[in-house]
Amino acid sequence: MPSRRALVRRPSPRLAEGLVTHVERRPVDAEAALAQWEAYAAALREHGWETVETSPADDCPDGVFVEDTVVMFRNVALITRPGAESRRPETTAVEETLARLGCSVNWVWPPGTLEGGDVLKIGDTVYVGRGGRTNAAGVQQLRAAFEPLGARVVPVPVSKVLHLKSAVTALPDGTVIGYEPLVEQPSLFPRFLPVPEEPGAHVVLLGGGKLLMAASAPKTAELFADLGYDPVQVDISEFEKLEGCVTCLSVRLRDLQA
Repeated sequence: MPSRRALVRRPSPRLAEGLVTHVERRPVDAEAALAQWEAYAAALREHGWETVETSPADDCPDGVFVEDTVVMFRNVALITRPGAESRRPETTAVEETLARLGCSVNWVWPPGTLEGGDVLKIGDTVYVGRGGRTNAAGVQQLRAAFEPLGARVVPVPVSKVLHLKSAVTALPDGTVIGYEPLVEQPSLFPRFLPVPEEPGAHVVLLGGGKLLMAASAPKTAELFADLGYDPVQVDISEFEKLEGCVTCLSVRLRDLQA
């Protein structure tokens, strides 16, 4: 039986020093952030996901945003090379954890840069944001790793937000959702649904129509409920101060064998 695992990493005590690019820096409460992270991980477990905690990276303020360290396609893990140099040490422990879980591991090499937050998978289509953290060489290496496995790689320009998935994610039926003022070219997606709040653009698919999403997007939660989905709301306000969202805090490992 395929397992449903989610890779997570607890926040560093230095979280407040995390990078900010498109927002003003605000004070971050590390203790509150840890409590929010624990509640986030608990929500995953409550909805059928086994959480796999990779080693802490206490010297890496952004290490909790584990999504950026790896891109999964089937059972292949592409270990990224973050565009922010200070984040590159985050990948080592993630690589070790995924190798233990039985993943086939590939790497992004210089001069390529790629961060997992720039990658949105919908079925076999892999959208990859080309912006401040992911460069053309990174896109080429992702294509070389995943196209032989059946992926169709579609580059998408990103300039208004940190990562592609800061602007868009997708509903279970493949409809791309986004906060329109931050989406470069909605027409690139076959189906696009604008949402009324910026944090509402981010959902983690828990299965069975359940959508893990930020508590800071109540109007969007109502919209999703009206469409027949079941929003599961979590408070991630401390991480939102660092341009984080619900997708950043885990990597879903859907295709590994238990």
